[in-house]
Amino acid sequence: MLNNKKIAVDFDGTIVDDAYPAIGKAKIFAFETLKRLQAEGYRLILWTYRHGKTLDEAVEFCRNNGVEFYAVNSSFEGEVFDPENQSRKLDADWFIDDRNLGGFPGWGEIYNIIQERIEFRVEGKEVLAYSKLKKEKKKGLFW
Repeated sequence: MLNNKKIAVDFDGTIVDDAYPAIGKAKIFAFETLKRLQAEGYRLILWTYRHGKTLDEAVEFCRNNGVEFYAVNSSFEGEVFDPENQSRKLDADWFIDDRNLGGFPGWGEIYNIIQERIEFRVEGKEVLAYSKLKKEKKKGLFW
């Protein structure tokens, strides 16, 4: 299946357990999910605070685990950032980060959200997919 969607993925706390500046243990199903998304045509962008040597180590760690990124800390490969003419915000369709509202739901849930185009919301400390929420009946004049 061809796809042109871009997914920006954080590294520390998302692909691996947070151990910055060291590289933590890979999160369960992180690389399996990322490789599957790539096989389905999604373009992956590594979107991380890391830079210099620590960034190179993260990219190499991912490469050694079978994931090559479409771009790293940029919207496309070879992008030259010009702060006078560009926003630093990345051009991506989804952003996967352990610091999302509600926290990190896990790679299985992330895959389902992307594949099923599930919208979600946060209630308290829990991320709830709309497809799994109880629909409240509206009470109004015509229903």
